[in-house]
Amino acid sequence: MDERHAAPPLDGRSATAGPGWLKRLVAQEDLNFLLTNRVPRIALTRLMGRFARIESPLLTRLSIGIWRMFTPLDLSEARHTRFRSLKDCFTRELKDGARPFDARPEVFASPSDGIVGATGVVERGQVYQAKGFPYSTEELFGPTQDASVFEGGRYVTLRLTSAMYHRFHAPADGTVEHVTYLSGDTWNVNPVALARVERLFCRNERAVVRMRLASGHPVALVPVAAILVASIRLHFLDVLLHLGRRGANEMPCRAPHVKGQEMGWFEHGSTIIVFVPPGFELAEGIAQGVQVRAGQALLKLR
Repeated sequence: MDERHAAPPLDGRSATAGPGWLKRLVAQEDLNFLLTNRVPRIALTRLMGRFARIESPLLTRLSIGIWRMFTPLDLSEARHTRFRSLKDCFTRELKDGARPFDARPEVFASPSDGIVGATGVVERGQVYQAKGFPYSTEELFGPTQDASVFEGGRYVTLRLTSAMYHRFHAPADGTVEHVTYLSGDTWNVNPVALARVERLFCRNERAVVRMRLASGHPVALVPVAAILVASIRLHFLDVLLHLGRRGANEMPCRAPHVKGQEMGWFEHGSTIIVFVPPGFELAEGIAQGVQVRAGQALLKLR
């Protein structure tokens, strides 16, 4: 069975036998899962995309006001504070210097703001989205891409919430050599869904961005879309990747980047999975649950 509908144990005790707070927490997780996944996900995502593009100052201010009621949206770092549409707010640029990138050559910086999720070593082509929920790099990368170069290397999952800065940047000096776009579903990518839906990242819409660093190391960034977000913009291809592109779309390229250069954006919150080959280790302080900012040291070359 691909989906697990019961909430996973939170502390080794049964939810029915646990204290009141545990029952309430499990009930909240069930409600969250129901509201964000037991709905026509792709239809809602397309509808949200159309709504977010409506250019109306009044509607935009109202939408942002409602958005702020449910998320810690902070626009103090935004380059502009007046937005033509909700999309403009989602994809906002920041003031110069708001995200300085660690300049040390051995540092692989975080390409985006995010919360560190599952991280570990690629073993026999297998990685994890949550405890007990493995998936294969072969399936994630798609039928046309060879992920074996990352065997024994590390992966780091970065989850972007809806209130975060949604643009992502080059984590180091290097050249983007290939992009594979794979259309798919739009499951929510929050921890509740990751602990219940097997192989979730392999089901969702995603792009596999293959890059070779100036050091010669191959790396990959895999932006994964989610419910209400199914559009990924890549500047160096001047293309908007969206659900209308079926199948595996192969886009070879040669796009040099310097560390910190903007690569593209999501049109809402989502996830980026980073893959590096053997020879890298986690930077100091990087662990599951830690919130990072674009430019912060994520991995270091030993």
